[in-house]
Amino acid sequence: MKLRPVRFLKPDRSRIFTIVKLLIINTIAFVFQLLSPTSNNFYPDITNMQSKTYKLLEWFIIFIMIPVSFAIHYSIWVKLALGCIGFTYIIYVLLRGEKQKFKIASHLNWKCFWSQTLIKLFIIAILTSIFVWFTDREALFSVLINKPLKWVILLFVYSFFSVYPQELIYRTFYFKRYSDIISNPFLFVFINAILFSLAHIFFANVLVSTITFFGGVLFAITYLKTKSTLLVSIEHAIYGSWLFTVGMGAMLGFPT
Repeated sequence: MKLRPVRFLKPDRSRIFTIVKLLIINTIAFVFQLLSPTSNNFYPDITNMQSKTYKLLEWFIIFIMIPVSFAIHYSIWVKLALGCIGFTYIIYVLLRGEKQKFKIASHLNWKCFWSQTLIKLFIIAILTSIFVWFTDREALFSVLINKPLKWVILLFVYSFFSVYPQELIYRTFYFKRYSDIISNPFLFVFINAILFSLAHIFFANVLVSTITFFGGVLFAITYLKTKSTLLVSIEHAIYGSWLFTVGMGAMLGFPT
């Protein structure tokens, strides 16, 4: 007997606004807890790009306000403008504020990276293949089999125009800017994974949020160990491309 594909109900607008309100309230509380209560300066310095207050406000806007706002219905052109402005600001801060140099590091352990990545891919491949087989068998490798050219083009576009910008934002920028605020590496990685999952909230899909959270954990750990945008982008592209290939692309926004 064929099982019906798993469908997740999209939350109504009132529920989305409630989630947004709770996220904002709790995030503001978290920000104020992180601010040093013993500071001698009564008025926090929000003009110094390297100050703790500036970074926290920046963190809140880039990783909370903008992603959550994308889950609310308004003009797609406004969303695109916000995304472009935000990404331009991030590149500017990396180049001018953090003195980031975009070059391939010479110390990379490629052999270790590939062995670990392929082991994780093997586990992911087994789990996702079983999932698609039991929930939507017709989708299993359907794009690869029926539309191979489209499959190649989409994987190329996805890897260079989606994965790499995501890793610049959520790993390179995030780790460069905020590692001095949260010293506990486990908490730092956990928050990074939560924020990465939050970036996909506009899909309004519990499974997508879960997958992106665990993906965020894997990518954050890789970047923590390698400090390489290139390696973490390759890993991200491999796992994302597999999900599209195996038949889970539709829920992740891939055109099928």
